[in-house]
Amino acid sequence: MQSKVYSIDIGGKTLTAEFNDWADQANGSVLVRYGNSAVLATAVMGSKESNLDYFPLSVEYEEKFYAAGAILGSRFMRREGRPSDEAVLSGRIVDRTIRPLFPKGLKRDVQVILSVLAIEDYDTDVLAVTAASLALSTSNIPWNGPVSAVRLGLEESLDPARDKGTPDYIIYPTYRQRDEELPPKARMDLTACGKDGLINMIEVGAREVGEDVLEAALMRASAEIEKIQDWQKTIIAERGAVKANFPQPENGPEIAAAFAQVVEPMLAAHNGLFGKDEIGAMKGEWLKKAVEQFPDTKPNQLDAYFETRLDEYVHNLAIKEGKRVDGRAMDEIRPLYAKAGGISPMIHGTGLFYRGATHVLGALTLGGPEAAQIIDSIEVQDGKKRFMLHYNFPPFSVGETGRVGGMNRRMIGHGALAEKALRAIIPNKEQFPYTIRIVCESLASNGSTSMASVCAGTLALMDAGVPISKPVAGIAMGMMSDAKAGEYRVLTDIQGPEDHHGDMDFKVAGTDAGVTAVQMDVKVEGVPLAVLSEAFAQAKKARLQILGVITKEIAAPRAALSPRAPEIISMRVKPDQIGLVIGGGGKTINGIKDITKVDEISIEDDGSIFITGKGGTAQLAKTMIEALVKEYKPGEVYDGEVTRLMDFGAFVRVGPGKDAEGLVHVSEVAPFRINKIADAVAVGDKVRVMIKEIDDKGRINLSIKMADPEFASRKGLIPAPAPAYGSSKPDRPH
Repeated sequence: MQSKVYSIDIGGKTLTAEFNDWADQANGSVLVRYGNSAVLATAVMGSKESNLDYFPLSVEYEEKFYAAGAILGSRFMRREGRPSDEAVLSGRIVDRTIRPLFPKGLKRDVQVILSVLAIEDYDTDVLAVTAASLALSTSNIPWNGPVSAVRLGLEESLDPARDKGTPDYIIYPTYRQRDEELPPKARMDLTACGKDGLINMIEVGAREVGEDVLEAALMRASAEIEKIQDWQKTIIAERGAVKANFPQPENGPEIAAAFAQVVEPMLAAHNGLFGKDEIGAMKGEWLKKAVEQFPDTKPNQLDAYFETRLDEYVHNLAIKEGKRVDGRAMDEIRPLYAKAGGISPMIHGTGLFYRGATHVLGALTLGGPEAAQIIDSIEVQDGKKRFMLHYNFPPFSVGETGRVGGMNRRMIGHGALAEKALRAIIPNKEQFPYTIRIVCESLASNGSTSMASVCAGTLALMDAGVPISKPVAGIAMGMMSDAKAGEYRVLTDIQGPEDHHGDMDFKVAGTDAGVTAVQMDVKVEGVPLAVLSEAFAQAKKARLQILGVITKEIAAPRAALSPRAPEIISMRVKPDQIGLVIGGGGKTINGIKDITKVDEISIEDDGSIFITGKGGTAQLAKTMIEALVKEYKPGEVYDGEVTRLMDFGAFVRVGPGKDAEGLVHVSEVAPFRINKIADAVAVGDKVRVMIKEIDDKGRINLSIKMADPEFASRKGLIPAPAPAYGSSKPDRPH
């Protein structure tokens, strides 16, 4: 085996790139390591031109179970199946980072496969970006890299002025440092990718951090990115292959003249105001006439020419004239509408949110702790997820027909982003032990249904009575830029044509106090930090406006949960009492379920018990468990049942627990001596008793005469003759 290793120090640990002959049939390959995590990246380009009207790039992020040093999978399938959501999201990070750097018009299939070979403390999604970059850059595949990625973490501080000064960012935080629940809790998890001083991809999950903190984090990330960039460029200078050349078909002046004749009059007639339907009509007319006029030119080439010219028109409209295709100001939001509840009494909480022609319904369902999703992946094993947000995008939402059912990468990505935005305000399990599932239905789409899902989800949470800390809203920002001229315009609330023809999709969600989620994609090489700063400020203004509409509809979570929602009662027992509650083979706990008809009883290792039921069943089960684990004290009075008779007294059960049986000595029945216990009680009798004492062995001694002084007279008991001299009175066995 031949290999050469390159290394660099990042965040106090060594990042290495090993070039070997493992995958020497691929156009490019590299093995990247950080700590005990490792990713093998391969890049392959097809040999034939595609007839598709888009660039056929596929990025596959493959999680190998062996990477975690464990046998994972389902009970019946101990091998890898479809990609997990985490794998899909990691693949999307790589795809969104590398895609803008391929040359326009490239139509050959390019496939990048990221195989996770080992994983421990460090997430491999960031390593995968650098690995993909090196695999592409050292291959003959045309690509304008390299590009680098870095993850920054920020832990919770006890300093009230935590957002002031320079935060202590963590370079490449471990999974433990990214945890949002275990102290010190993570306040922010930021992934940024870029090149040459530009940022081209951002992912942020945060708990209400200020825009200034995010901007400082991006500056810090940019410095690390440039460090990795210099390292990559050194490697590429030594190992880079000559790039394949694919000259793009040129469009002659006759095509430009035809465009001027057919399309430009239509653009002028619209006076810069048009939407999806108008663009479709113009393209249809152009292709109809252009195909007839230029029969030797491929239709997809004519289609691409239309898109290029329309891009230019929309950009010039914004940059040169300060106009948007729908006539709004650059920082103007489309009309807003918010509705909490009123959809169906069957649903525990609903939210309906409109932003222009983008309409999303959020439907919330509550369940008990056992309804939590079990996570068993190479990153998280035997974990549970108690808050879920799922996103659906049916074809009718864009006025089209298509496949219905299932999910795709886009749906997974949009749902994950909205979930990340809302996760920061979800109450902890101790405060609200419910499992929460929100489904966001895209009913009509014309720009950023993911951010509309954040708003609809917030409305549904408050309608359901979930005690969230604050409402969250989201907005999508865009950009029209001319890199050569150094000009740009930031757009608030981008809609269809601006999303399609613009250069940036910058989504920001948060509360009135700070940001909870960010996601950015670009179609250019990257965005300067100064532009991002402006976009953050503009997004905050919009976010506060949307929050005003939401809180006008519903100012706070409803005081009571939906009557259709289950009731959950929490309690705690000592860890050594868990076995008592469960019983041998689950006999005790299953008996409680059968008697009370509760939905579920969940017991955790620390003794926390969550009882889920309806119609008072949960309270009944709690009462039974309390009685089961009750710790008895002297002086307490109970109505018990006689279970056994002995010569020296009667055993009486005062509760359901195994230790809830005590002895009434024959001397504790009446204020005088009786002849035998059978004269006073029989098995099955109900008697009132007081706990006289609990001895050092935990045995309970009971007294009838102390709890019920009239017992002897009611029973007609008479004093027994005094025992003969030297006889002994019966006593409790030891």
